[in-house]
Amino acid sequence: MDIDARIKRRQRRDEGPRLIQDYESLSPVAHIDEPSDRGPVFERLLDHLDPVFDGVLPPNAYVHGEFGSGKSAIVTALFAHLQRLSTEPRSIIHTSTRAASPTTPGFVYLDTRTTTSEFAFYHAVLDALVDDSVPEHGISTEELRERLHAILGESRNGVVVAVDHVGEPNSIETAGLIDLFAGLPSNVSWLAIGRTPPERTGLTTYTATSIRIAPYQRQMLVDVLMTRASEGLAQRALEHDLARRIAEWADGNAHSALAALFIAADRADRADRPRLCEADVETAISEIPDPSVSLAQVLSLPVNKQLVLRRLVDLDDDERASVSATTEAISADVDLSVGTVKRFLYEMAETGIVERVQAEHHDGKGRPPSRVELRFPPTAFRRLHDLRQ
Repeated sequence: MDIDARIKRRQRRDEGPRLIQDYESLSPVAHIDEPSDRGPVFERLLDHLDPVFDGVLPPNAYVHGEFGSGKSAIVTALFAHLQRLSTEPRSIIHTSTRAASPTTPGFVYLDTRTTTSEFAFYHAVLDALVDDSVPEHGISTEELRERLHAILGESRNGVVVAVDHVGEPNSIETAGLIDLFAGLPSNVSWLAIGRTPPERTGLTTYTATSIRIAPYQRQMLVDVLMTRASEGLAQRALEHDLARRIAEWADGNAHSALAALFIAADRADRADRPRLCEADVETAISEIPDPSVSLAQVLSLPVNKQLVLRRLVDLDDDERASVSATTEAISADVDLSVGTVKRFLYEMAETGIVERVQAEHHDGKGRPPSRVELRFPPTAFRRLHDLRQ
């Protein structure tokens, strides 16, 4: 499509309401303020956190559940609401006095996929507790830890830290995370969130309880999809039958269901249609690999690795026929050497972002070449990546 055709297409779209009203509401990596139909789960978490309403820290706990069960959405929403209830005054990093007494503990949420070092961990906790930004340069890890202890040492009620995505690729290893917890002040309790069953993680040695979050029931997923569609799409853009089809296929995985809705909506939007059709949904479902990784995990990768993936999703079949062809095609379009691109692809294969598979066609001479397959839906990644630029 040439530039004039692209412009005319958008001019036609502006003659009526756009199908996609808000990409953020549709995004499978966005967490809404009020997750649908999860009241019993919120109650179980609040049961555990109940001591905070008396100004007392709860014991450590481990929250676990399968991929797509809504662990992150639930915990982030709950902690956001609880943080608004906390009335403990804050201070800047260089201030050592408090203006008033605390009433309830503070609440901090961390993502171990982006907080992957000792410095980043203590920096993130401290940054969440003070008003001014904590410097990222000119300060050592030990200074961060000392200032964190100084600030929390003045607090009668302390803080509860939720640490998400533990045990996942590219996150802090369990043993390292336990050491980081040990370096926190004594008036800190933590809530670790991960997919690993409690009997298979060393974290539960240091917790009083484990809380399981079950996969979504089918009707719950239908409600989630219809809610997201009502917030992000034009009116009556998604029919209940299509939402039920997605929910049935997703089998309790909200991430997969929302990714399918996102892709289907993008397909319909690019075709200038006012609502989604069955072909949009079926095409979206067929695009999501099984197994697949979280799009949030892909979008949390370093910028250069995301750049490699962004180019990868646009390559044609010939350019993806082998790892060598792929690396050459990507390096020709980005400011990275062939060797660096290949190293990135191999590293991402080790963490499950992509997969190296044997090429289908081979001339019979030597070792069969391998090619790279995506473990995430390319349309969703392409759009989400570009929206962030």
